[in-house]
Order: sequence, then C-alpha cells, then structure tokens
Amino acid sequence: MPNQISNDKTNLALKIIDRLEKAYPGADCTLEYDDAWKLLVSVRLAAQCTDARVNVVVKKLYEKYPDISSLAAADVCDIETIIRPCGLGRSKARDISACMKIIHENFNDKVPDDFDVLLSLPGVGRKSANLIMGDVFNKPAIVTDTHCIRLVNRMGLVDNIKEPKKVEMALWKIIPYDKGKSFCHRLVCHGRDICTARTKPHCDKCVLEDLCKKNI
Repeated sequence: MPNQISNDKTNLALKIIDRLEKAYPGADCTLEYDDAWKLLVSVRLAAQCTDARVNVVVKKLYEKYPDISSLAAADVCDIETIIRPCGLGRSKARDISACMKIIHENFNDKVPDDFDVLLSLPGVGRKSANLIMGDVFNKPAIVTDTHCIRLVNRMGLVDNIKEPKKVEMALWKIIPYDKGKSFCHRLVCHGRDICTARTKPHCDKCVLEDLCKKNI
C-alpha cells in the first residue's frame, strides 16, 4: 500500500508539473538580482514582505553599499534605516550585516555553493539556501515558501504537512531533481493568480481543476 500511494503521488506530481509548465512557461524568481549576494540579501528582506517592495528598497541599499565589502563594513543602524520599509528592520539588518561580514572575511566575497554552509550563515534558512542553490548555482532545489506549502497540501501531493523541511523532504520523493526549482517558481505564480490564500481559490480558471484534491 505505501508503494502504491507513493506511485500515485508521483504520477500526480508529473501531471501537475506538465500542466504548470504550459501555463507558466517563463516563471522565474521574482526577486531582482545580478549577483548571488544580492539574492541572499533580498530573500532575507522578503520575509513577511512582498518581493515587489523588496525590489524597490534594495536599490537604495545597493546605491550606498554596492558590494559585499562595503555592506559588511556598514553600520547596522544605517542598514536598518534603509530597509525599514520591508519590516522587521532590526533583525534583518543584524542578519544581513553578520552574513556579509562572514562572506567577506571567510569566503573572499564569494557566496558559498554548499547547502550546509549556506545554512550556517546568519539569517539563512532552508528556503533561502535552496533558492540560492537552485537559482544561482543551478543545483537541485525545492523552495518551500508559503505558496508551495499551501498548494501542495491542497493538491494532495502531501498530506496535511505544514513544516517547511518536512514538506521539502516529502516532495523530493515525488518531484524529479531537475524539476524542483522551476516547479516551485510556478507554484508561486499559480498561488498568486489562481490558488489564492486570502480569497476563495479560482478553481473555475485552474488548469489543475480535474487533478487537484481540493483540500481547501
């Protein structure tokens, strides 16, 4: 029975991936960046903040601190002042400052491409580490953000699992390694447009309507 359930979920996952690829062919990370360290900063700022706001706020931050060494040397209070519109300014500024210092002093201004090392950096959790690994270094990654967790539970790919790490581990059992990153980006698009959190999902417009378990 467990193997049958696993096979059923794998088949469902493959069908969902195929539909979402056709519906959102250009889905990508919505945080704007041109260097790994900038994505690291942005994903920390994105906690309880929209990507759109983060993309605006970081412009001012990078105007004043254009590289890792300058941001590492910046006064934490100044960082906090600039990033305050993103919310949680004090803790985010502290994490960004500490993280940039470590990358500057220990990694010669290069963001490490090792998942466990990324996790050891201040303010970097599994979501951030997976995003860096997938989008920057093109390695297998599953980013279990709020959209991902909500949708995979609704669709029946996981069964009432809400803890990000547990969702990630469950998805790795049914999602092909080369599909994880793009699958999660497409879930974000679908979660914003169709399978919404704060309104009733638009099931009548959903390309997955006949596949979804509708665990709403």
